[in-house]
Amino acid sequence: MPKLNLNLNHAKSGSVFSDTQMTDKLESALTPKYQRSSKNIGLSAGITDKHLERRWKVLDSMTDKQVLFDAFTEQHYQEYANNIEHFVGTVNVPVGIAGPLRINGLFANDDYLVPLATTEAALVASYNRGSKLITAAGGVSAILLNEGVSRTPVFAFQSLAESAQFVSWVVTQYDLFREIAQSTTSHGKLKDINVNIEGNHVYLVFEFVTGDASGQNMVTIATQQVFSYILQASPIQPVEAFLDGNLSGDKKASGYVLRSVRGKKVSADVTISKQLVHKHLHTTPEAMASFTQMNTIGGLLSGSIGVNAHYANALTALYIACGQDAACVAESAVGITRMEVTTQGDLYASVTLPNIMVGTVGGGTGLPTQKACLDILGLHGNGKAKALAEVAAGLCLAGELSIIGAFCAGHFSRAHQKLARKKVSPSSTN
Repeated sequence: MPKLNLNLNHAKSGSVFSDTQMTDKLESALTPKYQRSSKNIGLSAGITDKHLERRWKVLDSMTDKQVLFDAFTEQHYQEYANNIEHFVGTVNVPVGIAGPLRINGLFANDDYLVPLATTEAALVASYNRGSKLITAAGGVSAILLNEGVSRTPVFAFQSLAESAQFVSWVVTQYDLFREIAQSTTSHGKLKDINVNIEGNHVYLVFEFVTGDASGQNMVTIATQQVFSYILQASPIQPVEAFLDGNLSGDKKASGYVLRSVRGKKVSADVTISKQLVHKHLHTTPEAMASFTQMNTIGGLLSGSIGVNAHYANALTALYIACGQDAACVAESAVGITRMEVTTQGDLYASVTLPNIMVGTVGGGTGLPTQKACLDILGLHGNGKAKALAEVAAGLCLAGELSIIGAFCAGHFSRAHQKLARKKVSPSSTN
């Protein structure tokens, strides 16, 4: 094998390449190794006693089995069969409660205790503070504006002319596409199809409503059936085709969904008197409005999609607690927060989130602890997903009020120091 020949003359101090012995280290560390691994846990992804025994034979020397496979997990592990592969146990994430959070929505209309699963100290306290403030102000108004989950197959042709011919055929097939999609699900419906032509590439945007399920698997399966029909029946055969062309915004922040919808689009607002702002947040409406204006400019300078303080904190904690797909926070945390001073000197605050991906059936919502969290909200089962989306938006607004209030009052760092730093005893420092 030829020796690596790296020119380290211009390596910056502090870089790994500033080590003059790095050439030999790189060759040793990065050379492919082909021996069989001693950590093979088996080929089958199933959940049976036999599979678990084989996996734990490998893992036993690494950790205590009872930590990951405790008595509760052992009692319920068969319930995880459709949610996990190569199962070995469960991870306990602390759950706290924020609230009561009063939601005055089209679908959510109650005072909600909101379970949040997180390992980040100060997070639940912050959302609890914002929730109490909103409730004291009469509650947050919330409206689910739109719904839709998309999958976007892409087709490549020899030329733009072929792309146009393909699209001319596609637009005559919409009714049949809907029938094919509908044959795969009793809950989802194909509500719209949009066409995007980019030279000799055609992207078809299939947009579904998914009932009370988050619906990503449902949409994928339905689109696959239509996609297969297109490949079989199209009079203009593509050179290449793929089930998704990355136009859907699936698990990504994108400008397209900021003005459209992926999942459930919700807007929520509240007006809070200056007296309540001072009492709960120790600041003024003017300071909070100024903060959001300056941070909007900062967001633009950083190239952010949307402007908000920390939707991701609320949504991740809510999604983990309630059995949602936590990776969807990548798109769900896109949105806009706005705060203004009213003519009466009070604070007007609003959030708009176009990509809340939640469901109250399917996915992880039926697992024991996740169902328990949805039960605390009173939002498990059919007919509850729209309400959960409105609660999620209200929760995000609570968090925006709390964190912006903390920055304006100069309490942000102090709160984290108080709640997130472990006290160190004198003896532990010796």
